[in-house]
Amino acid sequence: MSEVSPERAPEPDDLALARGGDGAAFTRLLAPLRRELHAHCYRMLGSVHDADDALQEALLRAWRGIDRFEGRSSLRGWLYTVATRTCLDAVERRGRRALPVDLGPAAERVVLDGRPDTETAWLGPYPTPGDPAERYERDEAVELAFVAALQQLPGNQRAALLLFDVLGFSAAEIADLMDTTPGSVNSALARARRRLSSEEPEFEQRRTLRALGDARVRETVTAYRRALERGDADALVALLTEDVTWSMPPLPHWYRGRAAVMEFAVAVPLTRCPSWRTLPVVANSQPAVAFYLGSSADAVHTAWSITVLELADDGRIAGLVSFLGAEHFAAFGLPEQWS
Repeated sequence: MSEVSPERAPEPDDLALARGGDGAAFTRLLAPLRRELHAHCYRMLGSVHDADDALQEALLRAWRGIDRFEGRSSLRGWLYTVATRTCLDAVERRGRRALPVDLGPAAERVVLDGRPDTETAWLGPYPTPGDPAERYERDEAVELAFVAALQQLPGNQRAALLLFDVLGFSAAEIADLMDTTPGSVNSALARARRRLSSEEPEFEQRRTLRALGDARVRETVTAYRRALERGDADALVALLTEDVTWSMPPLPHWYRGRAAVMEFAVAVPLTRCPSWRTLPVVANSQPAVAFYLGSSADAVHTAWSITVLELADDGRIAGLVSFLGAEHFAAFGLPEQWS
């Protein structure tokens, strides 16, 4: 799952200028690495908001310490050191994030008026803008199941796994980065891999999407959007696998199996929600849909959820995670209202 990217060596003049206090030169040095550093912070913390804060703090620390960067390691490696340590500090302060499926069994009946769980720190979606076909091909290691599984690991195991398996650092480099020994890194790696293997999460959505092809993925997404917009239960059920799951953080309850999911869908989004408008987006390098809810077809529609889809090998929907709340829309470049 490696996403190692070649690092272009910084211009000597920019590095010297940055060490001398030139903020513009420092910005130029960071530009090629900002996106991957942000993705690393998201994988560590499970939240775009937390990743924004961590990256901002990390870059401030890096700016304050750039005069001490001697070039014995790569600039990329040094920045990952600063970002990882910043994220580990955040993990200590804020704990881990979760999805409803991590916290309890599926609901046995439809919960019509469930209250949001405001005590749990919920995982959030990650915007991966650009052409969908391009995004499904590119390995950014931000698949929802993978990031959710990472959140169950202690911070040091999370960091070691990401730095070694995703980013391609050696155990010796990670030991230096985390101020520990290679033996401790290898031990953390082994424990992290055993934990993830025992939970058997699905990390291969990217392969499924690539095998299906963009046209087939788009067909499923369009059919799903149209079924919700028309309130068409028959069209929706035809899109679902037998063991489909649907969760809606921050609501704690979730549903498993086509019958349970359809019972919920008929009771709530297909009948109790007067009008939907939808837009296809890409979240966590997976197909997703932005939903806007209105009181009628000609009313102003308000941001409701970003729903991330997991597709099965036959193109049907195997999982839906609807991240409820207008606060998720800004990261996707979407407005909170659609008039």
